Amino acid sequence: MQIITRARRACAVLVAAWPLAAAAAPMTVPTWGYTVVHAYPHDPGAFTEGLFYQDGYLYESTGLEGHSSVRKVRLESGKVVDGTKLPADLFGEGITAWGDRLIGLTWKTQVGYVLDLQSFKVRSQFNYPGEGWGLTHDDRELIMSDGSAELRFLDPSTLHELRRVKVTAAGKPVTQINELEWVEGEVYANIWQTDRIARIDPKTGDVLGWIDLAGLLPKADFVPNHTDVLNGIAYDAAGRRLFVTGKLWPKLFEIKVGPKKK
Repeated sequence: MQIITRARRACAVLVAAWPLAAAAAPMTVPTWGYTVVHAYPHDPGAFTEGLFYQDGYLYESTGLEGHSSVRKVRLESGKVVDGTKLPADLFGEGITAWGDRLIGLTWKTQVGYVLDLQSFKVRSQFNYPGEGWGLTHDDRELIMSDGSAELRFLDPSTLHELRRVKVTAAGKPVTQINELEWVEGEVYANIWQTDRIARIDPKTGDVLGWIDLAGLLPKADFVPNHTDVLNGIAYDAAGRRLFVTGKLWPKLFEIKVGPKKK
């Protein structure tokens, strides 16, 4: 009996030690690279805040007070075919579509707006606490960022907040979450003032991987004191095409994500 008891105690010690060993093991988040499939013209005067692709067109919101707009853009040429300006006191941020509505955020005014997706006429406004940064949706909810390490989930009908998920990478909070896009079950998020996109599990908030887009815009296309940071992700689900651009960039890129080149 003593031998059995000692054996059981030894097993118990080993089992108890396993979680500690697992917790002590370093957690790593994989980093992916990219290949440019195609480069398209992009308005170098567009301070891109929100972007999505639908029915053959890009929909883009631009920021800066007095210059904010929502526009429908022809992908191949970068030409604006329709749209509207926001009131001069609003700083436009993320946008997404839900049914026949285009829903958008503003930065610090705690005001969101709902436009008719076809006519761009204002349907309504709504409010939220804090700042508005990025906006996308899955098949049930809207997903919003506010510059913090949290994603907010909204009811698409009432636009009321339902819950929040904290975003972490290797156990550490990830802040500066900006423009968002729903890509095959994951939330892709620009991390403001970096060349990285985070691939986020919407259920847990875990960053599943980074996409490193350093060097995407050629140096020859940078205009000193004008060209700004990477921001803008759009996904063509039917064609499985991923598009990215930046604030005041002259180009928009279709890319494929793959192993990072050494």
